[in-house]
Amino acid sequence: MNAGLIPDRLALKLNTDNLNTSLLDNLTTAIILLDKDLHVIYINPAAEALLETSDRHSHNTYIGDVLLNVKELVKSLKSVKDNGITFIARKVKLVKANTNRMTVDYSASRLIYENDTYIMLEIQELDRSYNISRKEMLISNHETTLGLVRGLGHEIKNPIGGIRGAAQLLAEELTDNNLKDYTNVIIEEADRLVGLIDRLTGQYQKPALQQLNIHEVLERVYNLVIAETRGSIEVEKDYDPSIPEITGDLAQLIQAVLNIVRNAMQSLTESEPAVKNPKIILRTRTVNHVTIGPVMHKLVAKIEIIDNGPGIKQELFENIFYPLISGRANGTGLGLSLSQNILKNHNGLIECDSRESETCFTISLPLSNEKVPEELKEES
Repeated sequence: MNAGLIPDRLALKLNTDNLNTSLLDNLTTAIILLDKDLHVIYINPAAEALLETSDRHSHNTYIGDVLLNVKELVKSLKSVKDNGITFIARKVKLVKANTNRMTVDYSASRLIYENDTYIMLEIQELDRSYNISRKEMLISNHETTLGLVRGLGHEIKNPIGGIRGAAQLLAEELTDNNLKDYTNVIIEEADRLVGLIDRLTGQYQKPALQQLNIHEVLERVYNLVIAETRGSIEVEKDYDPSIPEITGDLAQLIQAVLNIVRNAMQSLTESEPAVKNPKIILRTRTVNHVTIGPVMHKLVAKIEIIDNGPGIKQELFENIFYPLISGRANGTGLGLSLSQNILKNHNGLIECDSRESETCFTISLPLSNEKVPEELKEES
């Protein structure tokens, strides 16, 4: 009988609204259900995200058209169908239909349902586990550093306040205006140091949360970049217009994105030798099932800021989100740290991937009804 004509009784049951479906839909493990001829009957949302396809699009598709290099996989699936013994494989490299590669562990088991034979394929992406660990490390390092810097900043601001107050009192006692110039310098420098510490420790007002389109943020940044570069750098927009609105602080998100884009601009304009055809790409997409810290978000807006500059030096790469770390002689090293703090206060994250001739900063912002935690809103 033709595979497309086989009654997909189990698939129909899975597509009804019941507890089993809810359990499958909320698993972080990718589940693929195959018929005895290795045609896809059902994939859960985690598998949709992993394979970058949909349950509807892949239905009745041969597994060899969903995953391209499946010679060994098909061999093991047929063995499971014939003998019923669960097969497990570790660290297998597979190629998706869109040619993207992934490293996975997988297991295959035989199911018998109403006299029909099915094979359940469970896939656990190892690259995803590595990415989750990397994100957790970024968040942990940022929070640890911010705590240390805030403690140090508090200890520094106390004596600065005393110095400033003493300079003000001294200025009131002086009758010579020329001497007052010196006390004014003390006061101004004390204020400058306090401002620097506030920037260093991420002293932000409570986010002014509102519904906004992420492209509104990018358009503001785009217009600023065009005005500043005056055509010396090509800026390409690659937007997904279907991205829904998010809840966030418009001004803070503009600042976070602008800090990253300005870093890209400086990398392109100050590198030696000069970059030929300097270019920045602003790209938006949505991604399913993204884990940020301890929370897995069902839908996330991904903003990529890509430049074709020389890349970030290896000795700096692991530390770029720490405050006061800069690859430029006159850089403050605060921009990326502040941007990371803004994204943290929006339940998001900034990651970076850099190699010669391409640096990509990826901003992840949850697209859900989750609210910014109250303790983050109140952070000063």
